[in-house]
Amino acid sequence: MAVLSVRKYGDPVLRRRARAVESVTPELRTIVADMVDTMYDEVGLGLAAPQIGVSLRLMVVADAESREARALINPVITEQGGEVTAEEGCLSIPGVFAPVKRAEWVRLEAQDPEGKAVTLTARGLRARVFQHEMDHLDGVLFIDRLDPVTRDRIKRRIKKEGFTEDAAGHRALAL
Repeated sequence: MAVLSVRKYGDPVLRRRARAVESVTPELRTIVADMVDTMYDEVGLGLAAPQIGVSLRLMVVADAESREARALINPVITEQGGEVTAEEGCLSIPGVFAPVKRAEWVRLEAQDPEGKAVTLTARGLRARVFQHEMDHLDGVLFIDRLDPVTRDRIKRRIKKEGFTEDAAGHRALAL
């Protein structure tokens, strides 16, 4: 398959609500395979279709331990609970990391690439990945979840200095 270019902060596709996938086609399966290749090439744990310029409700996520990728079509978070704050980054905003408050656990319903319904419950990092990628499908970036002062400081830094591709030394993973 192919490694695709990840869209960066400022690209309008990242701010649009993605449309539902109407049917699983060979073309969609190719997009899924390309997204998996791209996610691994970028050393991410998740990737939403808008991040590669495809405005569809589709994400791929990797298990932190097994690194096995899973495609989720038209995902919906049906339940969530608790609250936890942790440092987060994003492949579309390279080099930027900040503490983000998220639900501690989530239950998600979606379809797999064969069109079968799946229900997943996740805690910890996996729950954070699901929520982060769901935000992408709604045109929301993790910096939108920060307090206004921190968010404006990050935006000014990006405008002045651009992106820092080297995130070495950061404990957080770019999602």
